[in-house]
Amino acid sequence: MSVKAFELVPAVERDLLMGDKARINIECIECCGKKLYVGTNDCFIHHFLLDEVTSSKGKLSYLAQKKLHKYLGLKKPVAELRAASALERLIVLCDGIVFLVDMETLETVPSAAGGGAKIRGVAEFCINENPVNGDPFCVEMGILSSKRRTVQIYMVYVDRVQLVKEVTTPEQPCALSLDGYFLCLALSTQYMIVNYNTGASQDLFPYNSEERRPIVKRISREEFLLAAPGGLGMFANAEGVSQRAPVNWSESVIGAAVCFPYVVALDESFITIHSMLDQQLKQTLSFRDGHILQDFEGKVILASTKAVYVLVPLPLERQIQDLLASHRVEEALTLTEGAQRNIPKDKFQILHKRILQQAGFINFGQLEFLEAKEHFRKGQLDVRELISLYPLLLPASSSFTRCHPPLHEFADLNHLAQGDQEKVLRCKKFLITYLGEVRSTEVANGCKEDVDTALLKLYAEQDHESLLDLLATDNACVLADSVPWLEKYHKYFALGLLYHSNGQDSAALQLWIRVVDGDLQDSTRSDLYEYIVDFLCSISNLDLVWKYADWALQKDPTIGIHIFTKRPLCKDQSQLKPDDVITYLGKHSQALLLYLEYLVLERRIQKEKFHTHLAVLYLERVLSLLSKSPTDEEKLTRARERLQALLRESNLYRVQFLLGKMENCEQLLLERATLHGKLEEHDKALHILVHKLRDFSSAEAFCIWASSCRDSAYRQQLFHLLLGVYLDGNLPGKSQTATGGGSGDLEMAAVDLLNRHGEVFDAVRVLRMLPENWSLQLLRPFLGRAVRASMHACRTSQIALGLAHSENLQLLHDRLKERKKPIFVSEKKGCHLCHNTFSDPDVVCLPGGVPVHTHCVAQRVRDSPTKRQLTNSSNHT
Repeated sequence: MSVKAFELVPAVERDLLMGDKARINIECIECCGKKLYVGTNDCFIHHFLLDEVTSSKGKLSYLAQKKLHKYLGLKKPVAELRAASALERLIVLCDGIVFLVDMETLETVPSAAGGGAKIRGVAEFCINENPVNGDPFCVEMGILSSKRRTVQIYMVYVDRVQLVKEVTTPEQPCALSLDGYFLCLALSTQYMIVNYNTGASQDLFPYNSEERRPIVKRISREEFLLAAPGGLGMFANAEGVSQRAPVNWSESVIGAAVCFPYVVALDESFITIHSMLDQQLKQTLSFRDGHILQDFEGKVILASTKAVYVLVPLPLERQIQDLLASHRVEEALTLTEGAQRNIPKDKFQILHKRILQQAGFINFGQLEFLEAKEHFRKGQLDVRELISLYPLLLPASSSFTRCHPPLHEFADLNHLAQGDQEKVLRCKKFLITYLGEVRSTEVANGCKEDVDTALLKLYAEQDHESLLDLLATDNACVLADSVPWLEKYHKYFALGLLYHSNGQDSAALQLWIRVVDGDLQDSTRSDLYEYIVDFLCSISNLDLVWKYADWALQKDPTIGIHIFTKRPLCKDQSQLKPDDVITYLGKHSQALLLYLEYLVLERRIQKEKFHTHLAVLYLERVLSLLSKSPTDEEKLTRARERLQALLRESNLYRVQFLLGKMENCEQLLLERATLHGKLEEHDKALHILVHKLRDFSSAEAFCIWASSCRDSAYRQQLFHLLLGVYLDGNLPGKSQTATGGGSGDLEMAAVDLLNRHGEVFDAVRVLRMLPENWSLQLLRPFLGRAVRASMHACRTSQIALGLAHSENLQLLHDRLKERKKPIFVSEKKGCHLCHNTFSDPDVVCLPGGVPVHTHCVAQRVRDSPTKRQLTNSSNHT
């Protein structure tokens, strides 16, 4: 695809060059700075000064001023000119002779004494633009001999030339280029590269020089451009490798040059410009009778036979903008990135970012959102440039103004979409995705308020599920802009979250309460009431808790009480005092009960007043249910179970106080029995359970409960007491109880008690208590268990005694072993008791290892009231 990359500007017109001499033709040109030298077919060199002139509209032109011209006197065309500015010399090839000319006067430089300034028999020469000689006042030159198959390397000085190297070639060379030690040659049938320092050579590809003119052009360090068969421009480096794709130019190319990133080629009728980046033809210019194309320090100069022109590159930015205006995004980016080496780093970074941003907006306008996002990311786009396309999304307080010159051609999203609502919707969805990705990155630095506010508005408008996530986390939404937007779309729950994130918890609660009460409609959360309760649990402002807890408790006390029971425990000022809460809950009886249960049963607070208060509430609940007619048995049973559980498990409530409240209530005999048990009045408790309630299983359970944290003797005492109550009921005169029951059931209860818990009882004591007329058959399980238990205890004690005796003997044995000293006795030693000498070795050792006679010890033991422990030992001297 075409792009206008160059303009052809006249530099030296025909009249200025030759006047009315029609037969004069241009043969060669050379440019050095502003100095332009033209060699003609009549053996003249013309010297011009070229001045660049820029018009008010920015258009470039050249003003040529002729300085002088000089006839060389050889009557042959000037074939080649090359400037050696460091030497202030022109190297001239004319009539097969290379010689030096002064750049200012155009006078031929005479030969120095002892040396020559002319080289004869030359077909073509070139200058080494990457010299290997470090002398700044010396120019390296390669020469093709017109008569021999050689290439000669010369050093050119101010007034002489010096041959330093001669390289023989397999064929007659017809074109060359020199870079460092590398010669790129066009032979008659092929191209090759030679290292004249090492002699190494590399054949490139075949080429027929008779069919068309070869081209060998150095384009950069150790890289050359060659005219290949098939109308290709081939690139080759010093190793003979092509690292760039070839360009497809004309078969009849007569000259080529590189003005990065373009390859300029000249044929008989046209100038063609190809990109080195994508190898595409970018521009074609008509140019008749052209026969010279050279580049001088980045300036491309062409010549016809009669005039000289400069191919002026358009500014890179203008080329890129032209491509972008045609929506050729990839070409524009390729051109930008390819030109990086020719632009200062800082300037390139600025240019590259802007081009990427513009490319992104072009993709955006074409709904190519993935490409747009990638270009925005690489170009580090100020995200507000994108947001500003969407009407009303930026907050009113934003100070953002669009980039100038603008990055795109759109006034706003409506202009872009042209009324297509589907396109508008797709653009909004893209912005939601893009803002969601960049809001937590460096892209949003310095404009987080604008980003978050825009995102909130889009979420609310599109009913997006991420709206709550945005507001539930740290955000920078502008409150003044966001409130009317959320109200417009009935997002009251989200608005409450916004109030909360801005520290306005009271406003949030008031709004949510209106939604729960039905004053405002918002279906975001069906459990908003529970959310408000949880919110009140978590906030540190106790004034708000006291203010709104009453509303929550009136709605549902079982859930509202969570404000106090699920509040995190802490030691700071946000902690609620239980006494204050109990006082506050005085008018909410159900909530008060739940809170006391929380304190006593869950937190296990060990305070008498809380336990007593809870027990009283339980009791009042039971009494209230008992007073109703008809009685709801299911509720009554649950209420009594809760009361009984508290009475059994707690040791902190005021027992006498509760007992007084139950004194005249015959329906709460079981609870009264429990209270008597707390007072250690077990006889009264058992009397109630046995004689009034006739609940024998509860009586047994009472004994187990009352002795649960006591020793076995205490439990035995309670069971004996229960047995006594059973047996007392069987005595003459007590056969009928207050409840009208007989004594047979007490007898059976006593038998069952003995048979079930026989291991607890003292069997001897039980046998003494039992009536003489009881059948042993009834007590068989008890007696069998008692005998087994007695035998087990006896045998266990015997085993324990035996083990203790064995352990004692072992310890005594170990004690003697550790002493490790023998006991010596002799006729010279005397008994410690009788002081007589020993006549035999049978002795007894006293503690401390003192030997005494056996009969002395026996006599002392008989006489002493306290027996001493002795150890028998036999020792041999």
